[in-house]
Amino acid sequence: MPPRRTAREPPGGRRAARRRGRTISTDLSRPAGSTLEAAVPAAREETAAGTPGRPQVAGLDGLRGLAALYVVLFHCWLYTFPGYPDSSAPGWLKGLMFGRLAVVFFLVLSGFSLALSPARHGWRTGGAARFLRRRAWRILPPYWAALALSLLVSLLVVPASHHGPPTAGTAVVFGLVLQDLVTAPTPNGAFWSIGVEAELYLLLPLLLLVRRRTNAVVLAACAALPVIALGLAAPGGNPVEGDNLLAPHLAPVFVAGVIGAGIVAARERVRRLPWAWFAAAAALPVLAVGLVKGSVWTVDHYFWIDLAVAPAMAMLLAAVATGRPVPLLRLLDSRPVRGLGDFSYSLYLIHLPVVLTVIHRVAPRLVAPGLPTFCLTLAVALPVSVSGAWLFSRVFEMPFKRNRSWRALLRRET
Repeated sequence: MPPRRTAREPPGGRRAARRRGRTISTDLSRPAGSTLEAAVPAAREETAAGTPGRPQVAGLDGLRGLAALYVVLFHCWLYTFPGYPDSSAPGWLKGLMFGRLAVVFFLVLSGFSLALSPARHGWRTGGAARFLRRRAWRILPPYWAALALSLLVSLLVVPASHHGPPTAGTAVVFGLVLQDLVTAPTPNGAFWSIGVEAELYLLLPLLLLVRRRTNAVVLAACAALPVIALGLAAPGGNPVEGDNLLAPHLAPVFVAGVIGAGIVAARERVRRLPWAWFAAAAALPVLAVGLVKGSVWTVDHYFWIDLAVAPAMAMLLAAVATGRPVPLLRLLDSRPVRGLGDFSYSLYLIHLPVVLTVIHRVAPRLVAPGLPTFCLTLAVALPVSVSGAWLFSRVFEMPFKRNRSWRALLRRET
C-alpha cells in the first residue's frame, strides 16, 4: 500500500519534490487544530551544525529578557539603598523589591522550556546522559567565563560578598557549581541560582519519569508535599533560609514549569482556556500581600511566597505557549525584546560586578548617596551591563548555543 501523502506534500509526492530541488517539512510538534501559528509568528528553530533544530515557543525569549532586565533593576535598587530588607528607598520604588521572584520565574521558565520537547514526545528525554551533557555544554562555558571575570572584579575592584573577598575555596566551589551545597565567599551574588539550577537539571530525568508513569497531579504532590511538610514543621511554620541548600525548597517551582509544559500536547479545549487571566488571578494576591506587608515581611516569608506564586508563573507560560493574549505575544516577540532575551543569560551572569562598581567606586566621586546614586547607576550601569552582556554573549555564549560539539564549533568558526 503506497504511503499516504501529507497535507503539506505537493502534488507528485516527495520524489517529485526532490526532483524540483525542494524540501518537505511536516510539523508534528503541535496538536491538530492548534491556533498558535495564526496568532503569533511561527516558532523559531535553534539549529546547530549537523543537528536538527529544536522547536522554540515564540515569546519565551522575550520573557527571559524582561526577567533578566528586572533583576538588573532590582540589584541597582538593592545596593543603592542600605538596610535591606528594611530598605531606605523611596516608597514609589517598592515595585523593584521582588528580585527574588524574578529568579524564581527563571526556574519556572527553565523547567517549562526543558520539558517542552519531552511533553511532545510522551515525556521522554532521549537519554539522561545526553540531556545532561547538552545542558553542561550550553550553561558552563559562559558561566566559567563570568566566574573568572567576577573573581577579578571582586579581588581588584569591589568585593561582592559580606563573607569577605574570594578565596581559593571560592574558585573550587563555584567552579564545580557546588555553591548551593558548600558555603564559600561568593564572587558574584547572582551565582546562587546557577547552583540550584544545576541540581534541578540532575533531577529532571526522574521528574519526567514520574510524569510519564503517572500524571501531573502525582508529580506536583511528590514535589510539593514534602516541602510543605518541612515548612510547617519549622518554628513558627516559617523556615529561615540560609545562603545555600535552597534546591529542595525550589524544586516545586521547577516542577510547576515542567507541568505547565504539558500545554503543548493538551487537547484543544484545554489550550483554549484563558490561562493569562488565570495567571493574573493567582499572582495578584501574592504580589498585593508583598506590597502591603513590605520588604521585611516578604523576605522573611519567601519560603511560602515562592510556592504560592509558582502556579501563576506556570499559567502565564501556558498562555504564551498557546498564543494568547496576542498583544503580549507581539510585544514579547518584537525585535528589541526578543533580542534582549537572546543574551539574557549573559546579562544575568555579568551585570552585578558592573552595578557594584558603579555604586561603590564611581558614584561616590560624583553624586550624593541615595536617590542621586540610584539615578546615576541606572544611567551608567544599565546600558553598560546590557551592551557588555551582548558582547560577552557573542564570545562566550552564542558559539555554544549554535553548536553542539567542539568539532562543530571549530568547523563553523573556521
